[in-house]
Amino acid sequence: MAMPYSEPLVPRAPGEREIPEPPRRGEPGGEPCGLCGGAAVSAVWQDDLWTLHPPVGGSLPGTVWVASREHFDSFADMPPAYAADFGRMVGRVERAILAQGNVGRVHLYRWGDGGAHFHVWFIPRPLGMLDARWMYLPIWEDVLPNVPDADLEAAAKKVAAALDA
Repeated sequence: MAMPYSEPLVPRAPGEREIPEPPRRGEPGGEPCGLCGGAAVSAVWQDDLWTLHPPVGGSLPGTVWVASREHFDSFADMPPAYAADFGRMVGRVERAILAQGNVGRVHLYRWGDGGAHFHVWFIPRPLGMLDARWMYLPIWEDVLPNVPDADLEAAAKKVAAALDA
């Protein structure tokens, strides 16, 4: 695997720590939760616990993110019904993405710094794109040319259809 940048990369020191950290979307004192307020990208699939959404401004069709229907922040405060169902849901989404073809692996990511509503990302590594293995996939996804949002939504709808099959 390889980074999508030319060498040499030069390490730099991190910025000063900010404590307390500023509130995120959906936390007291922060902006309203986009999912609870209806400002997030519309779901292309849902069940009793989860919603599935296409990305906006992405480069890898088949990428989707899944959010909880109920507002909670992380695994640490995940209600028992969600915890019991999480593995089933992850397996279904992964199989649905793999069924689209041309996918080497599906990477699952949980970044919680943007908003306090539980969500996870499923990012397909294109078949044969070995430079994007491991932690390098989101870096490559960030620098590859974006595809039209309509194409990302169409691919997400195919994933949703596979969930219902």
